Amino acid sequence: MSSTINILKTSRYLRPCIHPSSRSFVHSLPRNFPRIGRFTSEKSFQSTPPTFRDQVARSTEVESFSSRFPRPTIRNQVLFFVGGSLLAYSIAASQTEVDTEYWSKHLASVSHRWTPRPPTTEEMRKAQYLELGKYLQTQVNQLKDTLAEWPLALRNLALSVYVQAAQSYLDAPEGRRLCWLICGVNTAIYLVWKIPRLAPFMTRTFTHHPLSGRSYTLLTSMFSHKSFIHLLANSMALASFGSAATHYFTLEQLKHGEHQQEATAKWHFLAFFISAGLFSGLVSHTASCKVLFPRLVNQFTASAVIKNSPAATAISSTAVKTATAAPREILPSLGASGAIYAAVTVSALAFPDAQVSLIFPPFVSIPIQAGVGGIVILDMIGIIRGWRMFDHYAHLGGAAFGAIYYMYGPQWWTFMRGEYQQLHSPTSTS
Repeated sequence: MSSTINILKTSRYLRPCIHPSSRSFVHSLPRNFPRIGRFTSEKSFQSTPPTFRDQVARSTEVESFSSRFPRPTIRNQVLFFVGGSLLAYSIAASQTEVDTEYWSKHLASVSHRWTPRPPTTEEMRKAQYLELGKYLQTQVNQLKDTLAEWPLALRNLALSVYVQAAQSYLDAPEGRRLCWLICGVNTAIYLVWKIPRLAPFMTRTFTHHPLSGRSYTLLTSMFSHKSFIHLLANSMALASFGSAATHYFTLEQLKHGEHQQEATAKWHFLAFFISAGLFSGLVSHTASCKVLFPRLVNQFTASAVIKNSPAATAISSTAVKTATAAPREILPSLGASGAIYAAVTVSALAFPDAQVSLIFPPFVSIPIQAGVGGIVILDMIGIIRGWRMFDHYAHLGGAAFGAIYYMYGPQWWTFMRGEYQQLHSPTSTS
């Protein structure tokens, strides 16, 4: 009986555990949980606490996309242009003095006519013309002896071709002969481009990429052409306008250089050509680093924002593809177009009444200043419109260099020659 009573008592004590009271969960909130607002959203109630990575990301300042790419500088390229131009003009002035002294002494030794006075510029250049004619005639005689055993028809054909080429070379102005030599160097480099094994070396050494950090390619890329049409067009323009620019330098020396006789103007033009090419390349490099590169980074940033934005799902697929399309890259540059533009501009300003013939339809002749103005406007439109077929910045840089050189170039050349004469005069060395 007592055991039964104990079982009943135990069941009475365990009844709450076996059959818990149907107590409302809401009624237990005030005692066991903090009070929750009536209109609290279910999403915020079910949100998980932030992870350690999220907390670190929130506490750390996020680096912007543009700050990850340091902007390329132009300091080394500016220094290379200044140093290269000074070196080119120093060498040109020294070589001009050497040639002038040689021909002055040569003529004085040939005839006593130049004993009382030194020969003039025109007399020294006539002497060079006669000396070149004698040299070419000697080459013809040697060629006759070499081809003596050839059949008569082939020998006469070879001699005829050589004589015509030699006569054309002799009659050509001094500036045009120099431009032909530059075109020969350009052609040799063009042929090297056609060797597939050397393509990586040529791309690295004979093209100037603004983002590469190299400066010497401002010089080497001037003589580099990958396309035959590019090479042919530049060679034709250089032979024409380079000769005109050299003739202008000669006239300026005859006009203002009474006390500085000059046996040749080829060194002057060569220094001008190199400096113009370096300056036009520097203008293109500066535009790529200060204009195109920031614009490219901004395009990448905008494309990433649009592509990752939640609102992009509400935009049509065509609009998203257009907005997130890959921006255009910064391309390397090569060619002598900038230096040729400088020669064209000098020729147009020095000979405003000259006419130029178009090499494309309608094949008419137009004033040279109108033609130069037209191509300058075309390059400006190309920059505004974003055309990428030509390096319009380099073209405009070359045209600007030519205009500045027309105004101050002859004085600069006279100054460089005067400095060289002072440094090497007997009074300064004693």
